[in-house]
Amino acid sequence: MKIRKMTETDAEKVWAIEKETFSDPWSREGFLDALSMDCTCYLVAEENGEICGYCGYYRSFEEAEIVNVAVAKAFRRQGIGHAMLCGLLKTGYQEGVREFFLEVRSGNKAAIGLYASLGFQKEGIRRGFYSHPKEDADIMALRIRK
Repeated sequence: MKIRKMTETDAEKVWAIEKETFSDPWSREGFLDALSMDCTCYLVAEENGEICGYCGYYRSFEEAEIVNVAVAKAFRRQGIGHAMLCGLLKTGYQEGVREFFLEVRSGNKAAIGLYASLGFQKEGIRRGFYSHPKEDADIMALRIRK
């Protein structure tokens, strides 16, 4: 498996994974817009030429908000999410990021476990943050000390 920067040619496959994963998915154009910004970093996981997952963040100085993490259903439970996030955290650190934040559905125990395994800690709750279905979000953070 190879972890690399997302390109515009990846947008169609990334969007397909987004639609199969989330009840309120981003559009293909949303990903293309994100890729065009200097403050973003998006990575994909590629296996035998097939995109099997993606993740990304928006950076502001020493902080980054991780906004997308998804693995195609056929590739889940193989460590791909962990590998992608390790790559994303490393890239962010190299860009000067020292605090990473994200929101995750409070009922998504698999994702919460993944983030916790990387050192993220729950810092709060956003009530009713998600729709389709309505659900709270856990706010999680990872602060890297020098």
